[in-house]
Amino acid sequence: MDVGSIIIMVTFFVIYGIFLAFDLFKRNEKYGYLAYIAAVLPANAFWQIPFDPLLVYIILFILWTLALLRDTIGVYLKRNKEINEILLYITLGIIIQLIISAILPEINTSLKSYFIGKVWFFWLPNVHSGFSLEIVTLTFRIVATIMVLLIVIPLILDIKDEEATLPILIVFVAIFIIPFLYLSYIWIPEAMGVLTFLFSVILFIVLLLITRSGKEQAK
Repeated sequence: MDVGSIIIMVTFFVIYGIFLAFDLFKRNEKYGYLAYIAAVLPANAFWQIPFDPLLVYIILFILWTLALLRDTIGVYLKRNKEINEILLYITLGIIIQLIISAILPEINTSLKSYFIGKVWFFWLPNVHSGFSLEIVTLTFRIVATIMVLLIVIPLILDIKDEEATLPILIVFVAIFIIPFLYLSYIWIPEAMGVLTFLFSVILFIVLLLITRSGKEQAK
């Protein structure tokens, strides 16, 4: 790495850090959610070195996890954090990263050879390639799992003790089918369907236990 690359990378981390700690500036704005989008900058700067894609995504997932942890605490403490906004911005961050993963390797073709596979138009890390160190692969799986849990937890905190009809609960569960599929794939791809169904059933049961139908008083 040259001096210029180091300066750019540090700058990207500073930009992310500002949005991560934006609530401390007392601006009464929601720009703090931009941390989910800013996280893709330093992560993809590492990819340009080039870096093992699994390590790149570990960095990205850690940055997203820090933002999710901040917002989960905010939801729990009822500090102007909304689950809808959390889901919106983490989804935007994921979409932007997917777009970058489709474009960057086409611009810098050397990145294609760093243990990644093409899924449709997207060049994504292959956790089952066997090329990365086992500790790197395990860390990737753990960080990805924690990140998904921190997406689900704010939903549970936000909807707890609220009225929710059965169709609404089904919609909530359906939203998380894709994250559950991904977790199943990175851990046990041979049992993706079974694990995804298991995760979905567990989430549905939890939502049933913590929400109200609105008909309890009528009984």
